[in-house]
Amino acid sequence: MVAREQAAQQRTEVPEQVEVLGTRIRCLGTHEVLERLLSMVGDERAHSVYIVNAATLNLAYENPLYRAVLNHGDLVLNDGTGVRWAARAQGVRLADNNVGTDLVPLLCEQAAPRGLRLYLIGGGPNTVERAGKCLMARFSGIEVVGMQHGYFLPSQEDAICADIVARDPDVVLVGMGNPLQEWLIDRHLAHLKRGVVIGVGGLFDHLANNLRRAPLWVRQAGFEWAQILWQQPYKWRRYLLGNPLFLYRMRFGHPREGQ
Repeated sequence: MVAREQAAQQRTEVPEQVEVLGTRIRCLGTHEVLERLLSMVGDERAHSVYIVNAATLNLAYENPLYRAVLNHGDLVLNDGTGVRWAARAQGVRLADNNVGTDLVPLLCEQAAPRGLRLYLIGGGPNTVERAGKCLMARFSGIEVVGMQHGYFLPSQEDAICADIVARDPDVVLVGMGNPLQEWLIDRHLAHLKRGVVIGVGGLFDHLANNLRRAPLWVRQAGFEWAQILWQQPYKWRRYLLGNPLFLYRMRFGHPREGQ
């Protein structure tokens, strides 16, 4: 009887991480993620947080250098139904969908009483400004100490990094899409004294009301990508070709070393 109970307990235990197409993803619920992020904010070094979906993992599958950047992150989180399906195929149940559009507002809500300081990078000039104003209006105690649109030259990166160091934010949100935001974070993380740097994709477009969020029932059904495609049809390759490709790779493919 005891042996059967122990075996059942082992089957229900969630592993620390699951590997999908060569990228290692942490198996954490949203509550656990928020605890980790708040702990990182108070740490004495800088931390990188990457949020991966099927499109991200397709890119990482094809590019071993990008895959290495993701795997070098301090916290790699799951976003989207495809990633959850891939984990479930390995017997791992990911409890929550840790998309940045939900995660960042929850972090701001919990950390606002501490006087959380944010720095925003990405989007167009008007978009990032509206996103910053939105966050400060929604969460009393949040201070956006710096904003930088995403259309800067490579030669400006060092100056932007120096500005971040000087302003000393608790959290840096980088919304430049995959893989640009992860490359940027990886290049400059070591220059930061502390804080959490999170790749947030299209978060600023949602905060600035450039994009409308799908209804809750659509998100729960796993079809939020269809809402994004409807509003941004230029992304049709990512979803209409990328999603089936991800499912095929999940079933039959595996990244080869050096590929």
